[in-house]
Amino acid sequence: MKKYEIEAMSRQELVQRLRQLEDRLADINFYKVLEQPQNPMVFRNSKREIARIKTRLHKLAAAETVQG
Repeated sequence: MKKYEIEAMSRQELVQRLRQLEDRLADINFYKVLEQPQNPMVFRNSKREIARIKTRLHKLAAAETVQG
């Protein structure tokens, strides 16, 4: 997911996507124990996307604090 796609999402959509990604990362970690993943970059990309979404949520919260 690109930065501009994350910027366009609402807070509710970001939280929902974050939950999906965290569940996916947990599944990847589980199956990583059983066998090597077909694409090892999936793990890294999932972690990066989670970080991007958390950063965006943090920026939204900071903006609300400054305004309110």
